[in-house]
Amino acid sequence: SPPDIAASTARAKHIFERPASWPDREPLADVLAWTLMPNHFHLILREIREGGISKFMQRLCGSMSLSFNARYEEQGSIFQGSPKIRVVDSDEQLRYLVPYVLVKNPMQLYPGGLAKAAAEFDKAWKWIVEEYPFSSIAVHAAGMHSPIIAQENLIFDLFSSPLDFKKQST
Repeated sequence: SPPDIAASTARAKHIFERPASWPDREPLADVLAWTLMPNHFHLILREIREGGISKFMQRLCGSMSLSFNARYEEQGSIFQGSPKIRVVDSDEQLRYLVPYVLVKNPMQLYPGGLAKAAAEFDKAWKWIVEEYPFSSIAVHAAGMHSPIIAQENLIFDLFSSPLDFKKQST
């Protein structure tokens, strides 16, 4: 069953803010969109430096494993196999991928599942945008700020407005 989303929302509001004491960033890739699921995650990335996505994923998965292992007194990688990476080289592919990552996946966690979310699309949409904190959908669908999402983001250019994004996601 999905986590208690309402309780998690309050805690998640500031967990992604970068501490001021950390050194300046040297980004490898821009995060354009993301969704965290109970047992996996989806990222839409844009490479900034050659080999940047590969290095970014290595660092991300390594730090997630370190954190998990420290918390649960375990060892080794928490991931099975290599990440599934797909190169997107057209706006058409990106227009398909964005709703898949940001809408379809969180709607699977909607109380009652994907079928109920489809039957109650407007209510489910509101739930994923306003209550599911483990996705960047609110950035794209409601114009909210996220310290994770790149400000210069080609996804913003794909849809003329948040309403257009919602219409194209149905």
